[in-house]
Amino acid sequence: MWPRKSNKNFACAQLLSNAGNPCGLNIFENSLDCARFATVKSMKDIGELEAIRQLTRQLPHRSDVRIGAGDDCAVVRAGPNCVREILLKSDPVIEGTHFRHGTRPELIGHKAIGRVLSDIAAMGGEPRWVLFNIVAPPKTPFQLIRRLYSGAGRLARRHKVAIVGGDLSSGKCLEVHAFAAGIAPRGEAVLRSGARPGDIIYVTGSLGGSIRGRHLVFEPRVNEGLWLRKWASSMIDISDGLASDLTHILEAGRVGALLDARAIPVSAAARAMKDRKSPLDHALQDGEDFELLFTVPMSKAVQFEKAWKRKFKLACCGIGLITKGRPSIRIRLSCGCVETIGRKGYEHFHK
Repeated sequence: MWPRKSNKNFACAQLLSNAGNPCGLNIFENSLDCARFATVKSMKDIGELEAIRQLTRQLPHRSDVRIGAGDDCAVVRAGPNCVREILLKSDPVIEGTHFRHGTRPELIGHKAIGRVLSDIAAMGGEPRWVLFNIVAPPKTPFQLIRRLYSGAGRLARRHKVAIVGGDLSSGKCLEVHAFAAGIAPRGEAVLRSGARPGDIIYVTGSLGGSIRGRHLVFEPRVNEGLWLRKWASSMIDISDGLASDLTHILEAGRVGALLDARAIPVSAAARAMKDRKSPLDHALQDGEDFELLFTVPMSKAVQFEKAWKRKFKLACCGIGLITKGRPSIRIRLSCGCVETIGRKGYEHFHK
C-alpha cells in the first residue's frame, strides 16, 4: 500500500528546481516520492519495443556515430580517416528471465558471451573484445562464479575474443552483463534496413523449441556472419523469434514479406514440444534460436546458394521473398492459402 498523501509529497516539484540542484536531478532518496501519486503508464503498459522507441529519441548524438540505437549493434568511427568501424553491443542474462535457478554456471557464461557475439555476427562484424560484469547475491559460492567465467572464456577463446575486464558486484539475484566490441570495414556493416523488394529471405539452421536446452548451448554464427557480409542486403540474429525479428527488418526497410510455411526449417525440438502450439508456431515465435536471418538480392541468389554449400555444412534455407508494401508478414500455408501474421515473438514487459 502507498502511504497517504502529505504536504511533503506535493512539495517535490518545487524542491527539485531549487538552487542546490542546478542540473535538474532528482535529489530525493526515494525517486518515486514525486511520481507515486501520479497516474502513469508502467513498463507493462508500454512494452519493451515502444519503450525503446521513446527512450532513444532522447539520446545525445555525435558525428562519429554512424548507427545508434535501433540495429543489432551501434556502429561508430574512431576518426574521420579510419578504414574500420567499431561495432558495440551489450546484453544482460538474468536469473529467472534468461535462465533458471540451478542452471550449470558454465552454460550461463556461454550464453552471456554468445548473445553479444551473435549480434556482432548479425552485422557481418568480427568480434574482438568483451567486458564481463557479474551481479551475484553475497552468499553465492565463489566456485560458481569461477565456473561461470570458465564457460564464458571457453566460447570467447573459440572465436579469438579477449575478455578484457568487467565488474563484480552484489545484488538480489544472479545477473551477467556482457559488452562486446568488434570491427567491420568502413561502410560494410550489414544493417537491418537494406532489404529491397525481390530479395530472397534466408535463415540458417533450424528454428523453435530452444527452451528445451538449445538457448544455453547455441553456437553464435560468427564465421557465417563474416562471410555473409559480401552477400547479404540486410541481416539480424533471431533472438525474439522469426516473426518478430523479421518485422524489424521490414520496418527498417519499409517493405513487406511473403513466407512459405513449407520452407521454414522447424527444429526437432519444436516438433517435440507438447503444448497447444504447432511446430510451425514454435518456429515462428519461440526466439533464442540465435540463427542468422538475412536477405540476398534475387540476382545473386543462385550464385550465393552454390557458394554457401561449398563453404559451410550448416543448413541455409530460402524461406520467402521481400515484397512491396507496408511492413507486414504474409505466409503461404501448406493448404495454399495466404494469411497475415503479427509480430508474435518474445517481448520483455509484454502484457
